[in-house]
Amino acid sequence: QVQLAESGGGLVQAGGSLRLSCAASGRTFSRYAIGWFRQAPGKEREFVAAISRSGTTTDYVDSVKGRFTISRNNAKNTVWLQMNSLKPEDTAVYYCAADFAPSSRVVSGRDSRDYDYWGQGTQVTVSS
Repeated sequence: QVQLAESGGGLVQAGGSLRLSCAASGRTFSRYAIGWFRQAPGKEREFVAAISRSGTTTDYVDSVKGRFTISRNNAKNTVWLQMNSLKPEDTAVYYCAADFAPSSRVVSGRDSRDYDYWGQGTQVTVSS
């Protein structure tokens, strides 16, 4: 089992940057693929990015490619989401999620139902 806690959200102007952190508890963090999702008011939760257990494979939704970067350090039990060139449409609550993954190189899916554990979320607000 793993527990997740997001941090790093806040209010930023369009064009600015934020780095979100997802800190995990437990000794088995390296066995989990991690995904970032977001949910804006009145909208469904959507996939943003994912990273494999080893960190060698990543996946991004098209709307954030070239602007967001997902990374992880298993020794620190942490995954980051670096967000640059933020846009007002990036405003949402951002969640990290963990999926127990048998393969170290494969990312988990883009469906939230693929993930077993979730953090409480962190608010990101981008003003125009």
